[in-house]
Amino acid sequence: MSANTATGAAAGYRPDRTLRLGVELRRQFKRRRTIGVLVLMAALPLILIGALALGGADEAEANARVNLVDVATASGLNLTLFTLFATAGFFLVVVFALFFGDTVASEASWGSLRYALATPVPRARLLRQKWLAALVMSVGALVLLVVVALVAGGIAYGFGDVQTPVGVALEQRTALVRLVGMVGYLAVHLLVVGTLAFWLSTVTDAPLAAVGGAVFTTVVFAVLEAVEQLGSIRDWFPTAFNFAWTDLLQTPVDSGDLFRGVVQGLAWSALFTALAFRHFARKDVTS
Repeated sequence: MSANTATGAAAGYRPDRTLRLGVELRRQFKRRRTIGVLVLMAALPLILIGALALGGADEAEANARVNLVDVATASGLNLTLFTLFATAGFFLVVVFALFFGDTVASEASWGSLRYALATPVPRARLLRQKWLAALVMSVGALVLLVVVALVAGGIAYGFGDVQTPVGVALEQRTALVRLVGMVGYLAVHLLVVGTLAFWLSTVTDAPLAAVGGAVFTTVVFAVLEAVEQLGSIRDWFPTAFNFAWTDLLQTPVDSGDLFRGVVQGLAWSALFTALAFRHFARKDVTS
């Protein structure tokens, strides 16, 4: 008697072959929300170029604060850095929360989640494949934003060196390497929001509640970070070191906050992912 027959499984059934990642990715890429997000990510750098073209030099000079917008038109790399700075605080948070928070809850709201499990797909594998698909789409959207900003910015402003707001220039090759590091750091840090939304997606059958809950929680922590009375407690928030990636513009690079931001980001992401798997393993899936 075969092992499969002994356990009651059909002959030839292999749990590790169910719901392959490629299948899940194709399903997700066919959804309107995925296409809409990718189109918006590609269009955003073009919108920023148009906005910078409409704004006159007088308005830019009138701003006494020194920031990345002051040098956004110095090169394509500068535009890319400004695009990341403008979107990292909220826009990219929503994108990661959307891809992760919608993946399980939407299946439950459609009533197709129980049918997927009855295929049969093991619960842990189904959740893992959806987590990986959400990761691929989220990071892919981030990379798309950066690539379009780099190419469109290069065409509009040239492919020169990076000019920092404090007047220090970074050679193009060095700047590209650091840009990769910035994207990697942001991916890890935004994964915290994504995994929080993923956990909430296993708790509720309403995709909007999962996505909105993760975004709202992130905003609350960001507000609390401004409360100085909380002291060093703020350094342990999931949103701590949000903009530590800008330290890569320094020469030499101060890696202290970068390292702590990566470690804490991975730790929070692991916690939220573990909570999602724990809850889904015990969940009574009826929809």
